[in-house]
Amino acid sequence: MNSSAKQLAGSVVIITGSVGNLGSATAHTLQEAGAKTILVDRSQDRLRENFPDLVDSPDHRLAGGIDLTNADSLAKMVQSTCERFGRIDAVVNTVGGWRGGKPVHETDLADWDFLFGVNLRTTLLCCRAVIPQMLRQGRGKIVNVSSRDGLSGGAGYSAYSASKSAVLRLTESMAAELKSSNINVNFIMPSTIDTP
Repeated sequence: MNSSAKQLAGSVVIITGSVGNLGSATAHTLQEAGAKTILVDRSQDRLRENFPDLVDSPDHRLAGGIDLTNADSLAKMVQSTCERFGRIDAVVNTVGGWRGGKPVHETDLADWDFLFGVNLRTTLLCCRAVIPQMLRQGRGKIVNVSSRDGLSGGAGYSAYSASKSAVLRLTESMAAELKSSNINVNFIMPSTIDTP
C-alpha cells in the first residue's frame, strides 16, 4: 500500500455527484484505498443501482434524496454522517453540468441559472455545510471540481466558464480563510471528460 493509500485508509469522505462518471471513479478509488465513503445523489434508487454491494455496508453510506441546492438537506446529511461515523475527514464536490454553444446575448437565462446552480451553488452549500464540523475537529480537506474553462472565456462558453471561474475564486477564498484552521481547500481543473 503506497503512502497516499495509507493516509486514506479509514478516512471518512463525502462525495457529491457520486453516480456520475467522475464521482463514481472517485468513489471507487477512495474505497479501494480503504476510505469510508458517503455517496451523495438526488436519487436513492440510482445509488443502489450503481453501488449494489454497498447497500448494507457498515463502512459506507448511500445518501440518496439529497438536494445539493438546499442548505437544510445538506445540513441533515452532514449531521447524520457525523452521527454514524463521528467525523468528516474530506469532501469531494464532483457534481456539475455543462450547457453551451450560444453567444451571451442568445444564451437563455435559464441556462445561466442552471449552470450557476449546479456548478457554483452546490459547491458553495456543501462547503458551508461541512466546514463547521471540520472547524470543530480541527482539520479537514475539501476538493472542488472546476474546469480549465474557468481560466478563460470562449465563444459559446460564457455561462459555463463564468460558473466554473466562480468555483475557482470561491475555492481560493476558502483556502485563504481556513488554512490557519488546518483545513485544506483545493480545486482540480479537468479538461473535457467524454461521458454519455
